Amino acid sequence: MLTTVNSAAALGLEASLIRVEVDTRGGLAQHIIVGLPDTAVKESKERIESALRNSGIPVDFFCKYTINLAPAAIRKEGPAFDLPIAVGMMANAGLFDAAALDGKIFLGELSLNGEIKPVRGVLIMAFEAAKNGLQTIVVAPDNAEEAALVKGLQVLPARDLAETLAYLRGDKKAAPYQPPVSSGAEPQLAGDFAEVKGQYLAKRALEIAAAGGHNVLLIGSPGCGKTMLARRLPTILPELTYEESIEVSKIYSAAGLLRRGLIRRRQFRAPHHTISGVGIAGGGRIPRPGEISLAHRGVLFLDEFTEFGRGVLEALRQPLEDGEITISRALAALTYPARFILVAALNPCPCGYAMDRRKKCVCTPPQIANYWKKISGPILDRIDIFVEVPSLSAEELDARSGGESSAAIRQRVAAARDKQTQRFAGRGGLYANAGMSPAELKELAGITAGARQLLFAAAEKLGFSARAYDRILKVARTIADLSGAPEVLEEHAAEALQYKMHDWMQP
Repeated sequence: MLTTVNSAAALGLEASLIRVEVDTRGGLAQHIIVGLPDTAVKESKERIESALRNSGIPVDFFCKYTINLAPAAIRKEGPAFDLPIAVGMMANAGLFDAAALDGKIFLGELSLNGEIKPVRGVLIMAFEAAKNGLQTIVVAPDNAEEAALVKGLQVLPARDLAETLAYLRGDKKAAPYQPPVSSGAEPQLAGDFAEVKGQYLAKRALEIAAAGGHNVLLIGSPGCGKTMLARRLPTILPELTYEESIEVSKIYSAAGLLRRGLIRRRQFRAPHHTISGVGIAGGGRIPRPGEISLAHRGVLFLDEFTEFGRGVLEALRQPLEDGEITISRALAALTYPARFILVAALNPCPCGYAMDRRKKCVCTPPQIANYWKKISGPILDRIDIFVEVPSLSAEELDARSGGESSAAIRQRVAAARDKQTQRFAGRGGLYANAGMSPAELKELAGITAGARQLLFAAAEKLGFSARAYDRILKVARTIADLSGAPEVLEEHAAEALQYKMHDWMQP
């Protein structure tokens, strides 16, 4: 007897429908799984047999089962096929009418007692199921809210095999999952710019970074507030659009980190400096997203920038330029989006006090030179804004208020982003000034003759590379957007130039 059950396989941010064909016939007891299964799929036969036995479901194991995962050309990995294979075996045992499988897709890992456990990539696979006309998805309860994000798809959360069988036989009325009703109020982010005393130049720099999607390097002595400033950057970023929320949620689903509803806040990722190249860029036998993709549309904060491995920092080169990363392995080559705001923080020297007005630096010039050599020129060239974060005086520390709130700054940032949205209408994924190509920059920057002459003179005197020049112009365009100016004026170009790295920043 042959039964076909719908399932799916996720590969990166794409998914394919998989037909799980279960054929049962007489002969020696044997279970064969074909169709490019990985080790986790091959081991499913032991899990499934124990799950069926311990659930008290009468399935004959003393016969030959051939399970084909079609199409055979797609590699299958992970335990998500446990549930559809078990459902096919129950159908072949005559425990329910196979017509009950029409329009349904099954995803889930089985424990030995028959419990259905959550799996990775359910959101991606649910979108594929809905696109192919399936109406119902059966998943573990912990995956139900994730699957319910797909409109037009009925979600049936099943606790175990016994409950799944009761649904299919009609013994238990199927109760589609109802997502929790949102109150409409977004949770408040921790921290506020009003808590940061002083540091007005750094706050202004982060406002510009948020408005244009620019990368920032904060330089200052220990305890001056670099980390505090960086952690408050998400509080002034505009809310994710629905399309951006889906995009980010898919990445977290692929990584197995999406356990609740749609991700609506821009993510703040702050990996430790001991992270590996695979951890930052992504990888594995079947490549999974790394920190740079998990920070997509959000912030990637690298504290103690010079302490990160050289290979880790160099892995940032291509994503900072292209907004995506392609990870190639023997089994697959996958591309993940990685358009984030990089915020890096470092001390100016090994002891940290080379730029401090209160403490004397004890480092030698060779030590300082070697310290800065840990960061390559190409990486520094990809940073748009360099800003000194000085130590605060006692008077500044004693001030009652730190100035503007995040809400007030976020309004200006949102207004600047709206201008960019209008400017980039019809240009694909372009959403902020930092993402403009040289051709788009030439067409859309709108720079006055005076501002252009100022930038040319600075580039000639300071020896900017072509990339550095373009990045300064992008920052100037963002400053103009924040001020509401239709063109980049000299004052905007002058402010952008002060955020470029200068010799005094490397003592």
